[in-house]
Amino acid sequence: MPLLVICSILVAGGFLLAFLVATRRGQYDDLGTPAVRMLFDDNEEN
Repeated sequence: MPLLVICSILVAGGFLLAFLVATRRGQYDDLGTPAVRMLFDDNEEN
């Protein structure tokens, strides 16, 4: 049981570290574009 607790704390710490790194790099800065991205046509045929 103590081994499972230690492993779960390590996994949770890894996810927290990944979230903090992504936040510092600005991955969550643009909140408007993903909501309207589906409205734009990417397949333009000229």
